Amino acid sequence: MERAGRLIAKGKLFADCITPEDILRAAWASAVGKKIAVHSRVAGMVRERLIVEVDDAVWQRQLFTLRSHILRRLAEVSGVEFARELELRVAPPLPKRTPPKGPPLPLLDAADEAERIANNGLRLLYRKARKRATA
Repeated sequence: MERAGRLIAKGKLFADCITPEDILRAAWASAVGKKIAVHSRVAGMVRERLIVEVDDAVWQRQLFTLRSHILRRLAEVSGVEFARELELRVAPPLPKRTPPKGPPLPLLDAADEAERIANNGLRLLYRKARKRATA
């Protein structure tokens, strides 16, 4: 049974919506492995040159020596040889999103907010929910 990437790459059915760059981006982690994929990512493709961003110059040097092997693995995984060259660029790692630190910000004019609710029952429920959220 053929891999889905090979079928997509060979078929003309998806040519309008899936580019060779998309296929190589999807195949990158499988071709290079988890350890390398954490420190590198496909940035784009220009003609037959695949542009890959790496975290620092050390990763750039190490992957430069492996570039022919990486291109061969990409061709194996994707099923078609889209890229003939590999360009490695140093780019800072993507920032990790973390929640803000510290206590939650107090609600401004909380009493006025509750007073704008016309229904007494809903106003009471709102106040209880607000009290639980800020406690």
